[in-house]
Amino acid sequence: MNDQASAKAGKTEAACIYSSKEAWDAALNVNQKDRPEFQYVELDPSLEHVLLIGDSISMGYTIPVRQALAGKANVCRIPVNGGDSARGLQWLDKWLGSKKWRIIHFNWGLHDLKYLQDGALDLAGRLVSTPEQYEQHLRTLATRLQQTGARLIWASTTPVPEGAVGRVPGSELTYNDRAAKVMNELGIAVNDLHGHVADRLDGNQLPRNVHFTDEGYALLGAKVTELIEQQLQTDQ
Repeated sequence: MNDQASAKAGKTEAACIYSSKEAWDAALNVNQKDRPEFQYVELDPSLEHVLLIGDSISMGYTIPVRQALAGKANVCRIPVNGGDSARGLQWLDKWLGSKKWRIIHFNWGLHDLKYLQDGALDLAGRLVSTPEQYEQHLRTLATRLQQTGARLIWASTTPVPEGAVGRVPGSELTYNDRAAKVMNELGIAVNDLHGHVADRLDGNQLPRNVHFTDEGYALLGAKVTELIEQQLQTDQ
């Protein structure tokens, strides 16, 4: 490698948010720095790299998955709440960095199907992404993720319960149908987290809230771990 190529490679690695604690910390906002799921992961070079992409639901199962896969894989996550699919389009390249990911487990949905008015959840406001827009965004995102060469796992969006502010109960089914269409067309594995918890929400999901209890996140994390382990055991 000549000097110019070496300098370029060094610059690329330095720009990768997973390359050092300094780079990682610079990507976090002040509200995230003390949260356990956002702590920097020291990468063991002998292990495969796994990336979790998603919103606050994925934040909740990050630690259970990381603990379950300790010694088997380096489990990283994006340094933010992944938000809606439009945010994914804006930031995906930055979130991927320059690491060689063996597996990427990803989801968008709960932020796409919500209604906002003046920045607050409100059914009188605007739908963030129509199902048609969501499908289009997902196809672009998934196609970009395929370019990484990683094994991809799409996670279906978890249930919207009665009383959840700014979201219509059951609307996630429409969005999951759109996502399933995209993943089927592109040959991407699906982790049906919705089906995994739909009949077990009592005590696992907070009342009138899309978020989960610690027990609920452990339940989700176990399913995420199962799918990732299956892919880790599959030859490239």
